[in-house]
Amino acid sequence: MTTTRSVTRMSGIGILLVVLLLAGAGCSGKTIQYPEDHERYLRIDKAVEALREAYVKKDASAMAALMMPTESVERLQREAENDFESFQDIALEFRIERIMIESDDIDVYVHWQGLWKKDPDDSGIRQRGHSRLQWVGTKSILLQGVQGDIPFGAKARQALTGRPAQPLTK
Repeated sequence: MTTTRSVTRMSGIGILLVVLLLAGAGCSGKTIQYPEDHERYLRIDKAVEALREAYVKKDASAMAALMMPTESVERLQREAENDFESFQDIALEFRIERIMIESDDIDVYVHWQGLWKKDPDDSGIRQRGHSRLQWVGTKSILLQGVQGDIPFGAKARQALTGRPAQPLTK
């Protein structure tokens, strides 16, 4: 009887080892089916994050490097620079909801939320919205327009209401 138990344990351990080896081999050998498309999606993701980071760090030159020189984008850049002057602290988060690509045109739909503070004691202005970031390019990804609730220009939105914005409650 002890021999049967030992054989059963040994075969159970053997089966477990085979399953682990097969699972490990299956995971480590994963190849990307469309590597060029995958790389482009990574570049798009990096461009969106670089735009967010440049705005939060109040780096106008880094923002300009990500934008095409068009009238609408230049206006957007001026609004961002007004925010840099008006607010001491800017916190902005992007959550990409969808990316649509047609040839060189790229639409990135994002949900954003932000907090703009004039000074450390200020409770700040909380805002959120949905935007369509319009990019162009394959190797170099550049912003060419924004539609929807634009995250840049909190100072201008505050001026439109004629009164300081009230913080949103969670």
